[in-house]
Amino acid sequence: MEEIKKDLVIIGAGPAGLGAAVYAYRAGLDFAITDKFSAGGQIITTEHIDNYPGFYEDISGYDLMQKMIEHIKKFGVAVQEFCEIKNIAGKKKISKKNKKEILKEYICESEDKRFFTNTIIMATGAGPKKLGAENEEKFIGKGISFCATCDGALYRDMEIAVVGGGNAAIEEALFLTKFASKVYIVHRRDELRASKRVQEKAFVNPKIEFLLSSEILRFEGGDRIEQIVLKNKKTNSTDEIKIAGVFEYVGIVPNSSILSGLADMDENAFLITDKNLQTSAEGVFAAGDVRDTPLKQVISAVADGALAATSAEKYIAGFLNNKS
Repeated sequence: MEEIKKDLVIIGAGPAGLGAAVYAYRAGLDFAITDKFSAGGQIITTEHIDNYPGFYEDISGYDLMQKMIEHIKKFGVAVQEFCEIKNIAGKKKISKKNKKEILKEYICESEDKRFFTNTIIMATGAGPKKLGAENEEKFIGKGISFCATCDGALYRDMEIAVVGGGNAAIEEALFLTKFASKVYIVHRRDELRASKRVQEKAFVNPKIEFLLSSEILRFEGGDRIEQIVLKNKKTNSTDEIKIAGVFEYVGIVPNSSILSGLADMDENAFLITDKNLQTSAEGVFAAGDVRDTPLKQVISAVADGALAATSAEKYIAGFLNNKS
């Protein structure tokens, strides 16, 4: 097991983690940044981004993140990819100057590395929320997908469904019309939550059919999905629709479990932070979609990363002042 001592460990290399890395480097901190997968985060699967300042023409999530990765590489910062932090343990430390408890030292462990640090930035993001419908687990990867960019081309000239009514769902449905012969949009409410601009594009697309006030009760098929069973919430009637694939966009679940018992979370397991983005765990900060932020966008995640790193710098400086 390799043992590594750092001022700061940034866990997650999506927009929040990379934003934190830029500011940690500028602050002169000795830090590590890790990710359980490759750098970039979930945004790399987004086909078009037109709301990130400086990119008034559409840019893909992948290309935007490549620019961020190139930015930190210019500083000589390397993401430790495929390094999943599976456990975080903390122990109290006592000031040698005044014998008072000042903070905790944290041990962050992956399969082959053990990081010792006083400061952590959690930038682990969030993953897709599931519907909880019958047979859902059976068909994940066999007709159920959470990434249109990854799997859309597999459904060329087929009929598919997208579940959800927010921007992500409608934008991905529009993208899927490049491949599918028909895209059903299934939404449990009678109105969409997506922005007006996105809705207007979907309403005029001849390949899209809306199934509002509806929810999926059951997925059916053999080796792969063959049909879905829908319930209309207004009439309580059910219907079966032949389908080749389903793309789910019904929310997200924060990747916060490794801080369970260490830091306070809300009822949905998002990390609770103060104005400086510090959690209830001493020296542990959170940035991006893993925290209880009302806006989950690339721009807000990058800003979170900058603030978290700046707050971590001040926290570390305070710790050093207490050392004899």
